[in-house]
Amino acid sequence: MAADGGVVAVPPMETPSWAVRLRGADGEIVGAGILLGPDHVLTCAHVVDGAGARITAEFVGAPGHGVPSVPARVDGDAYVPETLDADLDPRGDVALLRLDTPRPASEAARLHRLSAPDRHVRMYGFPLDHNGGIWFRATLVGGCGRDGQVQMSPASPGELASPGCSGAGVADSLTHRVVGMVLSGQRDQHGNLFSYMTPAETIVRHLPQVEVYTQGRTAVDARLLPTDDDAAKDMLDERFAQRLASWLQDDGTPLKISVVGHDGPRAATLRRAITLADRELRTAASLSRTSLDPPETVPSAGGHDLALHAGGLASAETAERIAERMGLWQHTGESAVDRIRAAKVTLTLVVVGVDEALDPPALLDVLEALRAGGSRLLLVFRTDGEHYRRARQDLLIRPARQRRAVLVARLQEITGPLAASLHEHLTTVVPDGVRPPGPDLVAAHAALADLLRLHAPDPPLGQDLSRYERLADRVAARLTRSLARLGRLRERRDELAGRLRGYHVLYQRSTLGAEDRAVDDLYLRAHALLRATPCDVRVAQAAVEAFTRRVDGIGAAGGTSDGDAGDRGAGDGTPAGPAAHRRTHGGPSA
Repeated sequence: MAADGGVVAVPPMETPSWAVRLRGADGEIVGAGILLGPDHVLTCAHVVDGAGARITAEFVGAPGHGVPSVPARVDGDAYVPETLDADLDPRGDVALLRLDTPRPASEAARLHRLSAPDRHVRMYGFPLDHNGGIWFRATLVGGCGRDGQVQMSPASPGELASPGCSGAGVADSLTHRVVGMVLSGQRDQHGNLFSYMTPAETIVRHLPQVEVYTQGRTAVDARLLPTDDDAAKDMLDERFAQRLASWLQDDGTPLKISVVGHDGPRAATLRRAITLADRELRTAASLSRTSLDPPETVPSAGGHDLALHAGGLASAETAERIAERMGLWQHTGESAVDRIRAAKVTLTLVVVGVDEALDPPALLDVLEALRAGGSRLLLVFRTDGEHYRRARQDLLIRPARQRRAVLVARLQEITGPLAASLHEHLTTVVPDGVRPPGPDLVAAHAALADLLRLHAPDPPLGQDLSRYERLADRVAARLTRSLARLGRLRERRDELAGRLRGYHVLYQRSTLGAEDRAVDDLYLRAHALLRATPCDVRVAQAAVEAFTRRVDGIGAAGGTSDGDAGDRGAGDGTPAGPAAHRRTHGGPSA
C-alpha cells in the first residue's frame, strides 16, 4: 500500500487485490467492481440492476487460497443509472456499493486523475468461461459523447470488453494506477469493435462521494475558474466561444495562440470554455442540448486534459505539473522536461498567462518540446509583446514553413517522378481496373501551385496545411495503388509472353515443322497483342490461352509421332511433349 493510501502497482502476472467479482441474487456473475476503500466497491449501475438490489462481492485477488464473499448494497443515493442525452449518447451508469463487512485497506485501490489520449491500459474482468478473471488490453482513443466517457480500442479482437467486464477497473499500463472503470463493449453492424470507460473525473462528477478515494490534482487551475462577475454580468464573446469550442473538440489545429486580457468578455469566455471542457467541473445543464447556451459554444467534456495558469510560476514547476498529469513521475532523477521529451504520451493542454511566467522563454522551450511530441496546445498571452511574437515565430510560423517545405517536396514527387512512372506504365499496358489518374494529378498540381504562391513570411497555418496534407496522402495512396496494379499487369504480360514462347517451341517440335495455318494464326494474334503498346493484357491472355489449348490438343492427339524426336527431348532434358512442359513450367491443366 502506498503512503498516501491505496494499491499503486499491479504486477502483470497477478490478480489485483482491488478486483471484485459481483454476483446477483440468483448467484450468477453480473459484472465486476473496484474496491475503493475498506467498505466501498465502485461498479456500473446496470450491473446492480436497481438501487435496492442485493449483491454479493467476491474478492478474487485476496491473499490466501480462498475467495472471501461479502454481501453489499448501494450506498444511499450513490446510484446514477444510464440515461441517453439529446444525441442518444449514454451518460451516467455508475454506482457505489457499501460492504456489510469491511476488507483490509491494503487491498483497496485509488482512482487517479491522468490525461487520457493514447494511453495503454489493462482491465481485469470476468467474461463467460473466465470466472476467475482475465486481463484485457486496450488503448485509450479519446473522448466520446457529451458525458466525458472515453473510447478504448481493444489490443486484439478477442480482448473486447464483454458481459462480465462491466465495472472492471481500468489500470494505466505505464503507472499501474486505476484511471477509470469499464462501462461496456460492443461490435457495430460493420464489425468494428468498441469498448468504453468512464474516467476518474467523470465518476467523481456523478458520485461526489468517490472524491475521497481519488488522487491526482484536478485538471483545472483554481485561478482559471469562473468568477462571480462572469455570471453576474453575463459576459460572453460568442464568436470567441465558438472558436474555443471548435478547438477543444479537435478541429484539426494542433496549436492555437490567443491574446486575452485579465478581464472583460474574452477572459470570461475563456474561463467558461475551460470549465465546460473539464470532465469533473462541467455542469449537468451543459450536457443537454436544451441548455440556454448559444449553439456551437459548448465544448465536449474532456476537451482538454490540463488547464494551467502560468503566472508567477517557474518553468520547472509548470513542467513538473504537466509531467504529473501525463503520469511521468520522478523516478530516475531526470528533469520534468527530459521526461516529457522522452515520453510517448500526449495531452491537450491549455496554458494561460504564458507571458506572466517567471521565465517565459524557458516555459516556451517546455511547450515546444510538448508540441514536438504531438501534444495539442492552446497558449494564452496577456499582451502581444515579445514573448507572444516569439511563440508565433517558434511554434507557429517556423514549423509551418517546415511543414510547407515537406509538403511541397512531397507534391513535387507526386507530380514529378510518381506521375512520370505512372505515365510510362500507361504507355505499356491498358489500365484495366485502374482509376484514371487525371483528376488526382490535376488536384495535386493545383495544390502545389497554391503552396508555391504562398511564400514566407507567413505560410498558411493550421487547417490550410492539414487540408493539403490530406490531399497529398489521398493522391499518393491512389497513384501508388494504380502503379501497383499496372505493375502487376506488366508482370502478367511478361509471364504470358514467356508462356507463348515456350508453347511455340513445343508446337514446332510436335509438328516437326509442318504448317497448320489455323494454329499459326492463333500464335501470331497472341504475339501481336502482347507486343502492342499499350498491351491489353486481358485480351492478350485470352489469345495466349486459345493458342496453348490448341497446342495441348495436338499433344493429346499424339502430334509427336517421331520416336527420335521424343528421345531427343528426353536425352537433353527437354520435355518430350506439351504435357511434360505443363508439369515442368506450370501450364494449364487439361
